[in-house]
Amino acid sequence: MSERSTLRGSRLGATSYEDERGVEFAERQTVAYSCTAGHRFEMTFSTEAEVPALWDCPRCGSESLRVATDRPEEAPTKPARTHWDMLLERRSIEDLEALLDERLELLRSGLIPGAAHLADRGARRKKTA
Repeated sequence: MSERSTLRGSRLGATSYEDERGVEFAERQTVAYSCTAGHRFEMTFSTEAEVPALWDCPRCGSESLRVATDRPEEAPTKPARTHWDMLLERRSIEDLEALLDERLELLRSGLIPGAAHLADRGARRKKTA
């Protein structure tokens, strides 16, 4: 009985046995921000941290500027490349038109496996028109 694996006197949800003795906290700084809606709030950062000029307001979510700083210059953003843009990097319009005509012909002739229902649908449309 003396070889128990649990601690006597502790239970689930018990308070921690750790304390703050011997722990050195990092130096901190408080930085003030104000948002466009007039809310003013403070954030705590380490003195070693690079403090951002912009932060989201915790009340309304709008962009807030650090007090006593100028708005940073916006970096030019590159427009997003679409699938069409990437396709045009690889092929010309003439190549794409030739490829489309070739694939449509294969589709209409029923040579593309699993696409016979599409060829039948095209034939039905022709009959009803």
